[in-house]
Amino acid sequence: MRILVVEPDAVMRNRIELSMRAEGFNVEAVADGDDALDLARSFEFSVIVTELNLTDLHGFDLIKKIRGAKVKTPILVLSTVDSTDAKVSAFGHGADDYVVKPFHRSELAARLRALVRRSSGHADRNVRVGGLTIDLDGKTVELDGSRVDLTAKEYAVLELLALRQGRPIPKETFLDHVYGHMDEPISKVIDVYICRLRKKLSVTSSGESYIGTLRGRGYVLREPEQEQRLLAA
Repeated sequence: MRILVVEPDAVMRNRIELSMRAEGFNVEAVADGDDALDLARSFEFSVIVTELNLTDLHGFDLIKKIRGAKVKTPILVLSTVDSTDAKVSAFGHGADDYVVKPFHRSELAARLRALVRRSSGHADRNVRVGGLTIDLDGKTVELDGSRVDLTAKEYAVLELLALRQGRPIPKETFLDHVYGHMDEPISKVIDVYICRLRKKLSVTSSGESYIGTLRGRGYVLREPEQEQRLLAA
């Protein structure tokens, strides 16, 4: 899961970035609203986290501009402002959640994961596709009751497939989700991760195929029966 953090205070920004990276998030952190708006328009994030008291514009204005740009990414306000009026106004401008500083790392991480699940249409922490179960909170994978050991990058690729199961995902979206725009490798690295995932899932499931390829559109996670129909079409 990739999040965009907007925090003017360097110490707090570093704290949020480090704590959320420790929770398994891919974090992009900026100091001001204009940079955040440019990134939100240009790249895909799972959640946007913003302070209200920004240096160049108010957090409410940033939220309004993001929503005005037709960006539907969930927004969580993480602010020192602790008032009912501020919370009500934040929700009115388009925010999806509100957390007051100081925050507890585990609570913030749990709220971020819940926002991602809900925005993807998943109420449960577990995403199930056939015999495959992806625990979005625990970041674990089981197939037919057996644990599947994945690297962090392999899990990140499978996580995105799970959140959008049944929908094709282009390589560019995987690169944004797994690496962020600052250090993107060549797109063929996604092919490598997909190949590794297919092998691990195939071995555990006695040859069943969960990840399909739609030429020109990307990769898709489907139940094995659906994947067989896709290959036969």
